[in-house]
Amino acid sequence: MKNRILVACVGVPVILVVLFVLPAPFTPALIAVLSAVGTYEALHAIGMNHPRIALYTAIIALAIPFWVHFGEPRQWGLLVLLVYLLLIAIESFASHLRVKLDRVGAGFFFAFLISYCLSSVVRVANETGELRTSYIFLPILIPFVVDAGAMIVGKFLGKRKLTPHLSPKKTVEGAIGGLVVGVVIAIVYGIFFHFVTKVEVNYYFLAVYGLLGGVITQVGDLFFSYLKRTRKLKDFGHIFLDHGGVLDRFDSVIFAAPVLELLILWLPAFK
Repeated sequence: MKNRILVACVGVPVILVVLFVLPAPFTPALIAVLSAVGTYEALHAIGMNHPRIALYTAIIALAIPFWVHFGEPRQWGLLVLLVYLLLIAIESFASHLRVKLDRVGAGFFFAFLISYCLSSVVRVANETGELRTSYIFLPILIPFVVDAGAMIVGKFLGKRKLTPHLSPKKTVEGAIGGLVVGVVIAIVYGIFFHFVTKVEVNYYFLAVYGLLGGVITQVGDLFFSYLKRTRKLKDFGHIFLDHGGVLDRFDSVIFAAPVLELLILWLPAFK
């Protein structure tokens, strides 16, 4: 428990400082580090033990947030992809059939999934202009509070198992509680920014953020629980001590952040 509190006390302020205080390029830098570490954890989970292929794949994950930050220039994306494919081909040929094609493909899938989805935070920062500070934290905040709400409600009120074969501790009551907490915190977030910045707030849209973001949050959590169960892993890593690895903490953000990005574009809650 002490380690969990320590990680929260250090990690949350770091994220807030990067998003709200430091210059804009620090946001893709933070997402790039999380993406590269998360990709490495995924590669380890699927059994990709070829060091150079793992390194090339992690570099791809590291590069994507900066590519997104600079407007996703097609020519640079194509160039990096072609170089990556060439290096993978060379390493695969040189391995004398020891490198399994399915693991190479799965590695690239996870690199793109993790990095491009987490880069929704970068896109929200770039696309919301003067309202950047109002929106930037939402793709991280809602998944975090839904996870925490589901855990707390499930601990005290949970009776019916949600998916015992994937995550034995998750309950139906916890899942519903997480959605309620997500909606409430989204509305409270809007109230806070209204009083601090005087922006106009559509609380109905914020409630939609909390509800839909909360549903996808739990889907993402279950997806990565499925991956852990298939690979017989307790945690993806230990970078966050008792909290596990990047994928253990940001699994729900990977799924929820793109949905929240779309909701922000389609249903802007701040004006």
